[in-house]
Amino acid sequence: MKIYQVGGSVRDKLMHKTPNDFDYVIVGSTTEELLSLGYHQVGKNFPVFINPINGYEYALARKEIKTGPKHSDFKFIFDTNITLKEDLERRDFTCNALAYDETNNTIIDYHNGQNDIKNKILRHINSTHFVEDPLRILRLCRFAAQLDFSVAEETLALASKMVSEDMLKYLSPERIWQEIFKALQTTNFTKFLITAKQCGALAKILPEIDELSSVPESPEYHSEKNAFAHTILALQYAKTSSAEVKFAILMHDLGKLKTLPQKLPIHNGHHLAGINIIKQICHRLKIPNTFKEFAIISCLHHCDFDYIKKLSINELVDFASKFVKKTKLLDDFIKLCHADFYGRQVIINDTDKQLFSEKENILRQSVSILQNIRASDVPNFKNIKKDKSFAQIFHQHKVDVLQKNLNFLYNI
Repeated sequence: MKIYQVGGSVRDKLMHKTPNDFDYVIVGSTTEELLSLGYHQVGKNFPVFINPINGYEYALARKEIKTGPKHSDFKFIFDTNITLKEDLERRDFTCNALAYDETNNTIIDYHNGQNDIKNKILRHINSTHFVEDPLRILRLCRFAAQLDFSVAEETLALASKMVSEDMLKYLSPERIWQEIFKALQTTNFTKFLITAKQCGALAKILPEIDELSSVPESPEYHSEKNAFAHTILALQYAKTSSAEVKFAILMHDLGKLKTLPQKLPIHNGHHLAGINIIKQICHRLKIPNTFKEFAIISCLHHCDFDYIKKLSINELVDFASKFVKKTKLLDDFIKLCHADFYGRQVIINDTDKQLFSEKENILRQSVSILQNIRASDVPNFKNIKKDKSFAQIFHQHKVDVLQKNLNFLYNI
């Protein structure tokens, strides 16, 4: 029996990164032997074992035989005669097909993975094995973002061919979202989108986002050629933000896909038109509600922020009330507005920056004032019936309070 450390942990060490987890392959052993040594098996059909000493996963060396079109349609062969080279041959990219022999302190590299790591290139190992798993198309896009690697021409061509053969249809919505989510957690999410667009995958998994490249931007607001370019720039500005914020940025201009009446208020009403599109995407990919809800709020109100100085006091109360006693929600929304504002090709002058700061101050101060107003502050509170009409009275009281603070809010 011989044990090797394999996969991402070996790659990360060579890249001088701290591995998040460790995986091991065992050559020349059996399920029975590992159980007798105290390993705990996880899964009935897939012999992965937990080492009782360090808690890491150990898998028997294996071969795979494709049995159907889905990502999970494989038959696994585990045999004491299967070599390390055969096990590594089935992996996706050269950078992930390295093994480390801890006993001899040596790296085993059958596919020139170390050189590809040095040159920051994602390259598939075996075309026959690669095309058997449609998930590898999205893993290619995700690893490009996660590792900040470029993609070898032959690998991009192979992924494009798989997309053209409609292989992504065999992935479940959960699998697709899982790869998008992992990419959102990186600081290079835009690389996921660009790589997915290059191989055609974006048009399959997020066709609405792909279509933004055909939506021209108004020169009055943006110098970018299209809405997709603006979205990419906004995401690059917010690259260190949370996955939820970046997802909302990705979704915030989807309403521009709709043909809108020219006289709708605030930016042609694209903030309204985007809501149903976001709901459809989140339903289709089974995206968690926390992502959906923040994306909807951001889409609906980012234009309110742009035009906050033109809102009536009544509209300002409605807008600011969304963030009362929700500090994180407000902070995340401001981050999105920052990205929307700074995610442009033009040089933003000091006057524009000052205007943005004034808008942010109006929103934050309005929220601060509103969250300190209590129902009992309403004049003649004790003598007013607390029926449905009281909500309107309380709302009017908030309007009156903000009205009295106009000079403070607008720094007049």
